[in-house]
Formats: sequence, C-alpha cells, structure tokens
Amino acid sequence: MTLAPSPRSSRRTGSAPTISDVAKRAGVSPMTVSRVINGETNVRPATRDRVNDAISALNYAPNPAARSLAGAGPSRVGLLYSNPSAGFLSEFLLGSLDQASRSDVQIIVEKCDLGDHELEVAQHLIDGGIDGILLPPPLCEAPALLALLDAANVPSVAVATGQPAESQMAIRIDDCAAAAVMTRHVMDLGHRRIGFIKGAPNLSASAQRLEGYRAALAEAGIAIDPALIVDGLFTYLSGLDAAEQLLCLSDPPTAIVSSNDDMAAATVAVAHRHGLDVPGDLTVCGFDDTTLSTAIWPELTTIHQPIADMARAAVALLVGTIRRQRGGDAPRHQVLDYTLIRRQSDAPPRRRPRASL
Repeated sequence: MTLAPSPRSSRRTGSAPTISDVAKRAGVSPMTVSRVINGETNVRPATRDRVNDAISALNYAPNPAARSLAGAGPSRVGLLYSNPSAGFLSEFLLGSLDQASRSDVQIIVEKCDLGDHELEVAQHLIDGGIDGILLPPPLCEAPALLALLDAANVPSVAVATGQPAESQMAIRIDDCAAAAVMTRHVMDLGHRRIGFIKGAPNLSASAQRLEGYRAALAEAGIAIDPALIVDGLFTYLSGLDAAEQLLCLSDPPTAIVSSNDDMAAATVAVAHRHGLDVPGDLTVCGFDDTTLSTAIWPELTTIHQPIADMARAAVALLVGTIRRQRGGDAPRHQVLDYTLIRRQSDAPPRRRPRASL
C-alpha cells in the first residue's frame, strides 16, 4: 500500500502521449487499453486491433503506472478531498488506508480546491491510468467532476452524499432520519426552543439534516421559528458566527443542534464566552462523532456517522467494480447505520425563576 501525493500535471502540447490519449483515439476506456498492453484475453479482436493501431499511431510507450491497471499490479485508487473538517478527513483516511491494505490497493491522495482545480487533478489521474476514485464531501457532489469521470469511464464512489444519483455508486447514512432522532432526543429532555445550525449549502446532506430537524419539530407540534435556523459551512469559524447569532436573540434557544461536530464545538466556545454553562444553561449537540467531539469539554452528544466504515465500504465497492469480482450484483447505493451517542453536553432545560410582579 502506498500513500503519496501525485505530482501536478505538467503535460503540454507535444509532450509524450498518455494512456488516456490512446483510449480516446481508439474509442475505448483507459482500462481497455491497459488490458491490451498487458496481453489479457478478455478483449475483442477488433477492439484489440484499434488499440494497437492507436498505440502505433501515437508512438505510445506504456509506463509503470499504466501497467498497474486491471491486475498487472496493485489497483490504483485516487482519493480527492476538499473537506474543511480535519476530524472527518482523519477518519476517512484511516478507513480508506485500512481497507486498501487488505485489498492490495495503492491510494493516491490529492487535495483539491473547489472550482476548476479538482478537474485538473482528476484529469491528471485519468491520464496516469487511475483505476477509480473515492469522493468524500464536498467533491462527491461536484457536477463537473462527476461528468468528467463518467466521460472517461473511470468508476467512482461518492461517500456521505445526501441524495446520490441513481447511476452513481454511493455509501451514506440516512441523514434526514439521523437529524430527526437527535432533535427528538433534545425534545425528550424537555427543550422546546431549539436552534439549528445548517451545513454547507452545496451539499444535499445539509438539506437532509435540516429536513430531519424540521420533521421532528412538526411531528411534536412545535412551530418552526425561522430565527432559530442559521447558516453554517461545516467549519469551526462558521460555527462561531452561527452560535453568536443564535445566542444574541432576544429569546435565545435553550438547545442548539449543529450539522457537524466542528460547528457544535464552536457553539460550546461561544456559550462559554457568554458566561453560559453547557449543558446547564445550554444543551449543544453535534453530528459525525469525529475525534473533536471528545477533545473538548464537555464532550459532545452527537450522531455517530461511521466515517471510517463508510470509507472501507467505498474502497471495497470500488475495488470490486474495478476487478469485476461482483459484476452487476453489487448494490450501487449502500446505507450504513448511525448511532446517537450521548455524552456530557446535553441536559434538561434549567428552570428559570419567574419575574416578580
């Protein structure tokens, strides 16, 4: 198993042709080109001839990375990330690398900035003959990136996406149901004025978690107060701003449910700055159960999203697809279980003395 960043693409017009160039000229996938190069028999003669003609026309010389495709060596899987939560990324890497070591897979990790950069990085991996790509959030829902991988016939698995496309392989939990479970838990403690910090607007999981919060309140007959729902970006800094907005209301919430642990941890910090005790004066709950949830005091009540297990399942699904071990029988969408983890950051609302008349 190898964990290493791949070098930036420096290909210019006139440089050596890539396996992707051969595939494009022959009208096949890079994987098919690799099978021809490696002398495999499961390629039709006419297809083999087209690939060989393209190799000759382009004067293509296979490199070791291209030869590692389709069984000539360990499968090579790219992991693209652009996640602001270090805790999420840490869990995802642990799970990915663990499964990779069991599956004889090389993981190539690349950091991407949202915009055009992820397309540049993905194209570089495609040109190098990558077998498949893992896409944690937010890249799991980057339309241009998904379209590029689909056009190149490179399999990918979206992880922790709220609403995957039918054609996309995906590993996820039921975000809506999980957020509803957390909101019901807070209501069961006696809270009725419950704030909610949303996640990044470009991710369907954010909308799913908000929907779960709303559904639980409606189920209990509690009117939804728009002032109690504030924007967040899944970052600690955005959590600071969101918590400040909620706690400065004329009628602040007695509990705040956050869409991830980073923003929940920020909420605890803001509560302390306001002189509030957590959980005595304010209940704070998170989502994900990353390492941060137990690195602060009080430790966070949160939803355990099995991030490492999701990463393991994504690697296994991707490798099974690459090596044709599962054929068409593999479920394209896998929904894993979540768990509500109760720690020290929640409590019944403190009774406040009535104002004297």
